[in-house]
Amino acid sequence: MKIINPATSEIITSIQEDDQLSIDHKINSLRAGQKSWSAVPLTERIAIIQKFAALLEKNIEQCASILSSEVGKPLQQSRNEINGARARIEWLTNNAEKYLSEEWMTETGTTLEKIVYEPLGIVCNISAWNYPYLVGTNVFVPALLAGNAVIYKPSELATLTGLQIEKYLYEAGVPQNVFQIAIGAREVGELLLEADLDGYFFTGSYKTGKSIYEKVSKKMKPCGLELGGKDPLYVTDDISDISTVAANTADGAFYNNGQSCCSVERIYVHEKVYDAYVSAFVTEVKSYKIGAPLAENVYIAALTRKEQPAFLAAQVKDAISKGAELLCGGNIISGAGNYFEPTVLTNVNHNMDLMKEESFGPIIGIMKVADDAEAINLMNDTVYGLTAAVYCNSQERADAIQAKLNAGTVYMNCCDRVSAALPWSGRKHSGFGSTLSHAGLRAFTQPKAYHLRK
Repeated sequence: MKIINPATSEIITSIQEDDQLSIDHKINSLRAGQKSWSAVPLTERIAIIQKFAALLEKNIEQCASILSSEVGKPLQQSRNEINGARARIEWLTNNAEKYLSEEWMTETGTTLEKIVYEPLGIVCNISAWNYPYLVGTNVFVPALLAGNAVIYKPSELATLTGLQIEKYLYEAGVPQNVFQIAIGAREVGELLLEADLDGYFFTGSYKTGKSIYEKVSKKMKPCGLELGGKDPLYVTDDISDISTVAANTADGAFYNNGQSCCSVERIYVHEKVYDAYVSAFVTEVKSYKIGAPLAENVYIAALTRKEQPAFLAAQVKDAISKGAELLCGGNIISGAGNYFEPTVLTNVNHNMDLMKEESFGPIIGIMKVADDAEAINLMNDTVYGLTAAVYCNSQERADAIQAKLNAGTVYMNCCDRVSAALPWSGRKHSGFGSTLSHAGLRAFTQPKAYHLRK
Protein backbone atom coordinates (compact mmCIF):
# COMPACT_ATOMS: atom_id res chain seq x y z
CA MET A 1 0.00 0.00 0.00
CA LYS A 2 1.45 3.36 -1.07
CA ILE A 3 1.29 6.27 1.38
CA ILE A 4 0.82 9.48 -0.63
CA ASN A 5 1.58 13.03 0.48
CA PRO A 6 -1.59 14.95 -0.49
CA ALA A 7 0.33 18.24 -0.68
CA THR A 8 2.78 17.00 -3.32
CA SER A 9 1.21 13.79 -4.71
CA GLU A 10 4.55 12.09 -3.98
CA ILE A 11 4.90 8.65 -2.40
CA ILE A 12 6.07 8.90 1.21
CA THR A 13 6.58 5.16 1.67
CA SER A 14 5.00 1.77 1.03
CA ILE A 15 3.63 -0.50 3.74
CA GLN A 16 2.65 -4.15 3.70
CA GLU A 17 -1.11 -4.60 4.07
CA ASP A 18 -2.69 -7.23 6.25
CA ASP A 19 -4.38 -10.30 4.79
CA GLN A 20 -6.67 -12.99 6.13
CA LEU A 21 -3.82 -14.93 7.74
CA SER A 22 -2.31 -11.95 9.54
CA ILE A 23 -5.72 -10.65 10.68
CA ASP A 24 -6.59 -14.06 12.10
CA HIS A 25 -3.25 -14.18 13.93
CA LYS A 26 -3.81 -10.72 15.44
CA ILE A 27 -7.35 -11.51 16.58
CA ASN A 28 -6.25 -14.81 18.17
CA SER A 29 -3.52 -12.94 20.01
CA LEU A 30 -6.03 -10.37 21.28
CA ARG A 31 -8.45 -13.09 22.39
CA ALA A 32 -5.73 -14.55 24.60
CA GLY A 33 -4.53 -11.20 25.91
CA GLN A 34 -7.88 -9.62 26.74
CA LYS A 35 -8.60 -11.81 29.74
CA SER A 36 -5.32 -10.94 31.45
CA TRP A 37 -5.74 -7.25 30.58
CA SER A 38 -9.21 -7.11 32.14
CA ALA A 39 -7.71 -8.60 35.30
CA VAL A 40 -5.23 -5.71 35.58
CA PRO A 41 -6.55 -3.30 38.23
CA LEU A 42 -8.32 -0.30 36.75
CA THR A 43 -5.90 2.07 38.49
CA GLU A 44 -3.00 0.43 36.63
CA ARG A 45 -4.78 0.63 33.29
CA ILE A 46 -5.42 4.31 33.96
CA ALA A 47 -1.73 4.92 34.74
CA ILE A 48 -0.70 3.24 31.48
CA ILE A 49 -3.03 5.40 29.40
CA GLN A 50 -1.82 8.51 31.22
CA LYS A 51 1.75 7.53 30.30
CA PHE A 52 0.59 7.22 26.67
CA ALA A 53 -0.67 10.81 26.82
CA ALA A 54 2.65 11.95 28.27
CA LEU A 55 4.50 10.26 25.39
CA LEU A 56 2.31 12.10 22.89
CA GLU A 57 3.29 15.36 24.56
CA LYS A 58 6.98 14.45 24.58
CA ASN A 59 6.96 13.48 20.90
CA ILE A 60 4.45 16.00 19.63
CA GLU A 61 6.68 17.51 16.94
CA GLN A 62 7.42 14.19 15.31
CA CYS A 63 3.80 13.05 15.56
CA ALA A 64 2.49 16.34 14.17
CA SER A 65 4.93 16.30 11.26
CA ILE A 66 3.92 12.77 10.30
CA LEU A 67 0.25 13.65 10.57
CA SER A 68 0.59 16.72 8.36
CA SER A 69 2.62 14.84 5.79
CA GLU A 70 0.00 12.16 5.23
CA VAL A 71 -3.30 14.04 5.66
CA GLY A 72 -2.28 17.52 4.52
CA LYS A 73 -3.44 19.63 7.45
CA PRO A 74 -1.38 22.65 8.56
CA LEU A 75 1.31 21.72 11.06
CA GLN A 76 -0.06 23.90 13.86
CA GLN A 77 -3.47 22.28 13.46
CA SER A 78 -1.78 18.87 13.77
CA ARG A 79 -0.21 20.02 17.03
CA ASN A 80 -3.61 21.27 18.15
CA GLU A 81 -5.15 17.89 17.40
CA ILE A 82 -2.61 15.99 19.47
CA ASN A 83 -3.04 18.40 22.37
CA GLY A 84 -6.80 18.00 22.04
CA ALA A 85 -6.42 14.23 22.25
CA ARG A 86 -4.31 14.63 25.39
CA ALA A 87 -7.04 16.77 26.96
CA ARG A 88 -9.65 14.10 26.20
CA ILE A 89 -7.42 11.41 27.67
CA GLU A 90 -7.04 13.50 30.80
CA TRP A 91 -10.81 13.67 31.29
CA LEU A 92 -11.34 9.99 30.50
CA THR A 93 -8.60 8.81 32.86
CA ASN A 94 -9.67 11.20 35.62
CA ASN A 95 -13.24 9.89 35.45
CA ALA A 96 -12.69 6.22 34.62
CA GLU A 97 -12.87 5.00 38.23
CA LYS A 98 -16.07 6.93 38.83
CA TYR A 99 -17.94 5.45 35.87
CA LEU A 100 -16.32 2.02 35.37
CA SER A 101 -16.16 0.79 38.97
CA GLU A 102 -18.93 -1.34 40.39
CA GLU A 103 -21.92 0.72 41.45
CA TRP A 104 -24.05 -0.08 44.49
CA MET A 105 -27.71 0.73 43.90
CA THR A 106 -29.23 -0.71 47.09
CA GLU A 107 -27.03 -1.08 50.17
CA THR A 108 -29.62 -1.72 52.87
CA GLY A 109 -32.36 -4.28 53.44
CA THR A 110 -32.39 -8.01 52.86
CA THR A 111 -31.43 -7.82 49.17
CA LEU A 112 -28.44 -5.78 48.08
CA GLU A 113 -28.15 -4.62 44.48
CA LYS A 114 -25.17 -3.51 42.40
CA ILE A 115 -24.02 -3.08 38.79
CA VAL A 116 -20.67 -4.34 37.53
CA TYR A 117 -19.39 -2.96 34.22
CA GLU A 118 -17.66 -5.81 32.40
CA PRO A 119 -15.68 -5.35 29.16
CA LEU A 120 -17.16 -6.35 25.82
CA GLY A 121 -14.10 -8.40 24.83
CA ILE A 122 -12.35 -7.50 21.56
CA VAL A 123 -13.39 -4.11 20.23
CA CYS A 124 -13.01 -3.35 16.54
CA ASN A 125 -12.25 0.31 15.90
CA ILE A 126 -12.43 1.33 12.23
CA SER A 127 -11.27 4.92 12.38
CA ALA A 128 -11.15 8.06 10.23
CA TRP A 129 -8.39 10.09 8.58
CA ASN A 130 -9.52 13.66 9.29
CA TYR A 131 -8.70 13.62 13.03
CA PRO A 132 -6.99 10.26 13.65
CA TYR A 133 -5.75 11.17 17.14
CA LEU A 134 -9.07 12.64 18.27
CA VAL A 135 -11.53 10.14 16.82
CA GLY A 136 -9.22 7.29 17.74
CA THR A 137 -9.00 8.52 21.32
CA ASN A 138 -12.80 8.55 21.47
CA VAL A 139 -12.80 4.78 21.03
CA PHE A 140 -9.60 2.93 21.83
CA VAL A 141 -8.84 4.85 25.04
CA PRO A 142 -12.15 4.14 26.85
CA ALA A 143 -12.17 0.64 25.37
CA LEU A 144 -8.75 -0.11 26.87
CA LEU A 145 -9.65 1.55 30.17
CA ALA A 146 -12.72 -0.68 30.40
CA GLY A 147 -10.59 -3.82 30.02
CA ASN A 148 -11.12 -4.60 26.36
CA ALA A 149 -8.57 -5.62 23.76
CA VAL A 150 -8.66 -3.49 20.60
CA ILE A 151 -8.03 -4.15 16.95
CA TYR A 152 -7.58 -0.69 15.49
CA LYS A 153 -7.83 -0.02 11.78
CA PRO A 154 -6.65 3.48 10.99
CA SER A 155 -7.79 4.91 7.69
CA GLU A 156 -5.43 3.94 4.91
CA LEU A 157 -4.91 7.72 4.55
CA ALA A 158 -3.59 7.97 8.14
CA THR A 159 -1.66 4.72 8.48
CA LEU A 160 1.63 6.28 9.61
CA THR A 161 -0.20 8.07 12.40
CA GLY A 162 -1.83 4.78 13.37
CA LEU A 163 1.60 3.22 13.68
CA GLN A 164 2.71 6.10 15.93
CA ILE A 165 -0.30 5.48 18.15
CA GLU A 166 0.59 1.79 18.35
CA LYS A 167 4.23 2.59 19.13
CA TYR A 168 3.45 4.85 22.08
CA LEU A 169 0.71 2.64 23.49
CA TYR A 170 3.22 -0.22 23.63
CA GLU A 171 5.88 2.04 25.10
CA ALA A 172 3.38 3.17 27.76
CA GLY A 173 2.76 -0.43 28.82
CA VAL A 174 -0.20 -1.70 26.80
CA PRO A 175 0.67 -5.33 25.95
CA GLN A 176 0.98 -6.22 22.28
CA ASN A 177 -1.71 -8.88 22.67
CA VAL A 178 -4.13 -6.20 23.86
CA PHE A 179 -3.79 -3.64 21.05
CA GLN A 180 -3.17 -4.50 17.41
CA ILE A 181 -3.34 -2.47 14.19
CA ALA A 182 -4.98 -3.73 11.02
CA ILE A 183 -3.23 -2.11 8.06
CA GLY A 184 -4.98 -1.66 4.75
CA ALA A 185 -7.92 -0.20 2.90
CA ARG A 186 -11.48 -1.42 2.34
CA GLU A 187 -10.57 -5.07 1.86
CA VAL A 188 -8.97 -5.24 5.30
CA GLY A 189 -12.01 -3.54 6.82
CA GLU A 190 -14.17 -6.24 5.27
CA LEU A 191 -12.04 -8.93 6.91
CA LEU A 192 -12.67 -7.31 10.29
CA LEU A 193 -16.41 -7.16 9.68
CA GLU A 194 -16.43 -10.87 8.92
CA ALA A 195 -14.39 -11.75 12.02
CA ASP A 196 -15.82 -12.89 15.35
CA LEU A 197 -15.39 -9.71 17.39
CA ASP A 198 -17.37 -8.32 20.32
CA GLY A 199 -18.11 -4.73 19.32
CA TYR A 200 -17.78 -2.55 16.25
CA PHE A 201 -17.14 1.19 16.36
CA PHE A 202 -16.76 3.21 13.17
CA THR A 203 -16.05 6.86 12.40
CA GLY A 204 -16.58 8.04 8.84
CA SER A 205 -19.17 8.60 6.15
CA TYR A 206 -22.86 7.73 6.30
CA LYS A 207 -22.57 5.45 3.27
CA THR A 208 -19.79 3.34 4.79
CA GLY A 209 -21.40 3.38 8.25
CA LYS A 210 -24.69 2.12 6.86
CA SER A 211 -22.88 -0.70 5.08
CA ILE A 212 -21.02 -1.66 8.26
CA TYR A 213 -24.19 -1.66 10.33
CA GLU A 214 -26.02 -3.86 7.85
CA LYS A 215 -23.19 -6.41 7.94
CA VAL A 216 -22.66 -6.61 11.70
CA SER A 217 -26.28 -6.27 12.85
CA LYS A 218 -26.86 -9.98 12.21
CA LYS A 219 -24.21 -10.77 14.83
CA MET A 220 -26.20 -9.05 17.59
CA LYS A 221 -23.05 -7.26 18.73
CA PRO A 222 -22.80 -3.62 19.90
CA CYS A 223 -22.19 -1.17 17.08
CA GLY A 224 -21.45 2.55 17.40
CA LEU A 225 -21.42 4.85 14.39
CA GLU A 226 -19.98 8.38 14.32
CA LEU A 227 -20.97 9.56 10.86
CA GLY A 228 -21.13 12.73 8.82
CA GLY A 229 -23.07 15.95 9.11
CA LYS A 230 -24.39 18.93 7.25
CA ASP A 231 -24.11 21.11 10.29
CA PRO A 232 -26.09 24.39 10.28
CA LEU A 233 -25.34 27.69 12.01
CA TYR A 234 -27.74 30.58 12.55
CA VAL A 235 -26.72 34.19 13.21
CA THR A 236 -29.57 36.15 14.81
CA ASP A 237 -30.17 39.88 14.47
CA ASP A 238 -29.16 40.76 18.04
CA ILE A 239 -25.44 39.90 17.89
CA SER A 240 -23.37 42.88 18.99
CA ASP A 241 -19.99 42.30 17.34
CA ILE A 242 -20.51 41.20 13.75
CA SER A 243 -16.82 41.14 12.83
CA THR A 244 -15.94 38.82 15.71
CA VAL A 245 -18.87 36.53 15.01
CA ALA A 246 -17.97 36.41 11.31
CA ALA A 247 -14.34 35.51 12.12
CA ASN A 248 -15.34 32.83 14.65
CA THR A 249 -17.92 31.23 12.38
CA ALA A 250 -15.59 31.30 9.36
CA ASP A 251 -13.09 29.38 11.47
CA GLY A 252 -15.86 26.92 12.30
CA ALA A 253 -16.42 26.36 8.60
CA PHE A 254 -12.83 26.32 7.30
CA TYR A 255 -10.67 24.90 10.12
CA ASN A 256 -8.89 21.68 9.12
CA ASN A 257 -9.67 22.62 5.51
CA GLY A 258 -13.35 22.13 6.34
CA GLN A 259 -12.74 18.41 6.80
CA SER A 260 -14.52 17.91 10.12
CA CYS A 261 -17.74 16.02 10.70
CA CYS A 262 -18.85 18.96 12.85
CA SER A 263 -17.58 21.72 10.56
CA VAL A 264 -20.13 24.42 9.87
CA GLU A 265 -21.49 23.41 6.46
CA ARG A 266 -24.32 25.91 5.93
CA ILE A 267 -25.00 29.32 7.45
CA TYR A 268 -28.31 31.17 7.91
CA VAL A 269 -28.24 34.87 8.76
CA HIS A 270 -31.07 37.13 9.86
CA GLU A 271 -31.85 39.65 7.13
CA LYS A 272 -31.21 42.62 9.42
CA VAL A 273 -27.50 41.77 9.81
CA TYR A 274 -27.02 39.75 6.62
CA ASP A 275 -25.09 42.27 4.51
CA ALA A 276 -22.71 43.30 7.29
CA TYR A 277 -22.09 39.68 8.28
CA VAL A 278 -21.39 38.51 4.73
CA SER A 279 -18.97 41.39 4.14
CA ALA A 280 -17.03 40.63 7.32
CA PHE A 281 -17.11 36.89 6.64
CA VAL A 282 -15.65 37.23 3.14
CA THR A 283 -12.96 39.62 4.39
CA GLU A 284 -11.94 37.01 6.96
CA VAL A 285 -11.85 34.16 4.45
CA LYS A 286 -9.80 36.18 1.96
CA SER A 287 -7.18 36.69 4.68
CA TYR A 288 -6.47 32.96 5.02
CA LYS A 289 -2.99 31.94 3.95
CA ILE A 290 -2.95 28.97 1.57
CA GLY A 291 0.16 26.84 1.31
CA ALA A 292 2.10 23.70 2.10
CA PRO A 293 1.14 21.97 5.39
CA LEU A 294 4.60 22.39 6.93
CA ALA A 295 4.96 26.08 6.03
CA GLU A 296 4.55 28.71 8.74
CA ASN A 297 1.21 30.46 9.35
CA VAL A 298 -0.67 28.40 6.76
CA TYR A 299 -4.39 28.10 7.50
CA ILE A 300 -5.64 26.33 4.35
CA ALA A 301 -3.48 23.45 3.17
CA ALA A 302 -4.01 20.28 1.12
CA LEU A 303 -7.19 18.26 1.09
CA THR A 304 -6.55 14.68 2.12
CA ARG A 305 -8.45 12.84 -0.61
CA LYS A 306 -7.41 13.39 -4.23
CA GLU A 307 -11.05 13.14 -5.36
CA GLN A 308 -12.26 15.98 -3.14
CA PRO A 309 -11.27 19.07 -5.20
CA ALA A 310 -13.31 17.83 -8.17
CA PHE A 311 -16.25 17.07 -5.87
CA LEU A 312 -16.16 20.61 -4.47
CA ALA A 313 -15.87 22.11 -7.94
CA ALA A 314 -19.00 20.19 -8.92
CA GLN A 315 -20.87 21.64 -5.93
CA VAL A 316 -19.84 25.14 -6.96
CA LYS A 317 -20.94 24.56 -10.56
CA ASP A 318 -24.29 23.14 -9.45
CA ALA A 319 -24.92 26.07 -7.09
CA ILE A 320 -24.05 28.74 -9.68
CA SER A 321 -26.22 27.04 -12.28
CA LYS A 322 -29.15 27.37 -9.85
CA GLY A 323 -28.59 31.04 -9.06
CA ALA A 324 -25.91 31.20 -6.38
CA GLU A 325 -23.45 34.09 -6.33
CA LEU A 326 -19.76 33.25 -5.93
CA LEU A 327 -18.07 35.81 -3.64
CA CYS A 328 -14.63 34.23 -3.45
CA GLY A 329 -12.79 31.07 -4.40
CA GLY A 330 -14.54 28.34 -6.32
CA ASN A 331 -11.59 26.82 -8.15
CA ILE A 332 -9.21 23.90 -7.95
CA ILE A 333 -5.69 25.23 -7.39
CA SER A 334 -3.49 23.94 -10.19
CA GLY A 335 -0.21 22.18 -9.60
CA ALA A 336 0.85 19.26 -7.44
CA GLY A 337 -1.31 18.25 -4.52
CA ASN A 338 -4.99 18.41 -3.64
CA TYR A 339 -5.76 22.10 -3.18
CA PHE A 340 -9.02 24.05 -3.45
CA GLU A 341 -9.59 27.75 -2.92
CA PRO A 342 -11.56 28.74 0.20
CA THR A 343 -15.00 29.41 -1.25
CA VAL A 344 -18.02 31.46 -0.20
CA LEU A 345 -21.37 31.47 -2.03
CA THR A 346 -24.53 33.45 -1.31
CA ASN A 347 -28.04 33.50 -2.75
CA VAL A 348 -28.12 29.77 -2.04
CA ASN A 349 -31.13 27.53 -1.41
CA HIS A 350 -31.95 23.94 -0.55
CA ASN A 351 -32.26 22.89 -4.18
CA MET A 352 -28.47 23.08 -4.39
CA ASP A 353 -26.16 20.17 -3.53
CA LEU A 354 -24.03 22.63 -1.55
CA MET A 355 -26.82 23.00 1.02
CA LYS A 356 -27.81 19.32 1.17
CA GLU A 357 -24.78 17.05 0.66
CA GLU A 358 -21.81 16.97 3.01
CA SER A 359 -19.05 19.06 1.39
CA PHE A 360 -16.07 18.19 3.63
CA GLY A 361 -13.91 20.96 2.27
CA PRO A 362 -13.21 24.72 2.41
CA ILE A 363 -16.56 25.81 1.02
CA ILE A 364 -19.69 27.39 2.52
CA GLY A 365 -23.10 28.66 1.47
CA ILE A 366 -24.70 31.60 3.31
CA MET A 367 -28.48 32.09 3.17
CA LYS A 368 -30.63 35.05 4.29
CA VAL A 369 -33.64 34.32 6.57
CA ALA A 370 -36.49 36.51 7.78
CA ASP A 371 -36.85 35.22 11.34
CA ASP A 372 -36.07 32.47 13.85
CA ALA A 373 -38.89 30.25 12.62
CA GLU A 374 -37.52 30.17 9.07
CA ALA A 375 -34.02 29.50 10.38
CA ILE A 376 -35.18 26.58 12.53
CA ASN A 377 -37.11 25.06 9.64
CA LEU A 378 -34.10 25.27 7.32
CA MET A 379 -31.65 24.02 9.93
CA ASN A 380 -33.77 20.90 10.47
CA ASP A 381 -34.22 20.35 6.72
CA THR A 382 -31.52 17.68 6.47
CA VAL A 383 -31.04 13.93 6.70
CA TYR A 384 -28.21 14.58 9.18
CA GLY A 385 -28.28 15.54 12.84
CA LEU A 386 -24.82 15.96 14.34
CA THR A 387 -24.44 19.57 15.52
CA ALA A 388 -26.23 22.90 15.15
CA ALA A 389 -25.14 26.35 16.35
CA VAL A 390 -26.84 29.62 17.23
CA TYR A 391 -25.09 32.97 17.65
CA CYS A 392 -27.29 35.15 19.80
CA ASN A 393 -26.97 37.60 22.71
CA SER A 394 -30.07 36.31 24.50
CA GLN A 395 -29.77 33.07 26.44
CA GLU A 396 -33.56 32.75 26.53
CA ARG A 397 -33.87 33.17 22.77
CA ALA A 398 -31.03 30.73 22.11
CA ASP A 399 -32.61 28.14 24.44
CA ALA A 400 -35.90 28.39 22.59
CA ILE A 401 -34.18 27.85 19.23
CA GLN A 402 -31.92 25.04 20.42
CA ALA A 403 -34.85 23.14 21.94
CA LYS A 404 -36.33 22.80 18.46
CA LEU A 405 -33.17 21.64 16.70
CA ASN A 406 -32.90 17.92 15.96
CA ALA A 407 -29.18 17.41 16.56
CA GLY A 408 -27.04 15.49 19.03
CA THR A 409 -25.07 18.61 19.98
CA VAL A 410 -26.17 22.24 20.04
CA TYR A 411 -24.01 25.32 20.55
CA MET A 412 -24.61 28.88 21.65
CA ASN A 413 -22.01 31.41 20.50
CA CYS A 414 -19.53 28.69 19.58
CA CYS A 415 -19.28 25.90 17.00
CA ASP A 416 -17.13 23.03 15.74
CA ARG A 417 -16.34 22.10 19.33
CA VAL A 418 -16.12 18.76 21.19
CA SER A 419 -15.84 18.28 24.95
CA ALA A 420 -14.80 15.03 26.60
CA ALA A 421 -17.28 15.74 29.41
CA LEU A 422 -20.27 15.71 27.05
CA PRO A 423 -21.61 12.85 24.92
CA TRP A 424 -20.72 12.92 21.24
CA SER A 425 -23.65 11.44 19.37
CA GLY A 426 -25.52 11.84 16.14
CA ARG A 427 -29.10 11.57 15.00
CA LYS A 428 -30.57 10.35 11.73
CA HIS A 429 -27.81 9.79 9.14
CA SER A 430 -25.19 11.16 11.55
CA GLY A 431 -25.17 7.84 13.36
CA PHE A 432 -26.03 6.51 16.78
CA GLY A 433 -24.43 5.56 20.05
CA SER A 434 -22.26 7.87 22.13
CA THR A 435 -18.58 8.37 22.69
CA LEU A 436 -17.00 10.62 25.34
CA SER A 437 -18.59 11.56 28.68
CA HIS A 438 -19.75 8.88 31.13
CA ALA A 439 -21.85 7.42 28.30
CA GLY A 440 -18.75 6.96 26.16
CA LEU A 441 -16.81 5.23 28.93
CA ARG A 442 -19.64 2.79 29.50
CA ALA A 443 -20.26 2.24 25.78
CA PHE A 444 -17.45 -0.32 25.83
CA THR A 445 -18.89 -2.33 28.71
CA GLN A 446 -21.73 -4.76 29.28
CA PRO A 447 -23.46 -4.12 32.61
CA LYS A 448 -24.14 -7.08 34.86
CA ALA A 449 -26.83 -6.78 37.54
CA TYR A 450 -26.24 -8.40 40.95
CA HIS A 451 -29.10 -9.31 43.32
CA LEU A 452 -27.52 -10.33 46.64
CA ARG A 453 -29.95 -11.64 49.22
CA LYS A 454 -28.60 -12.09 52.72
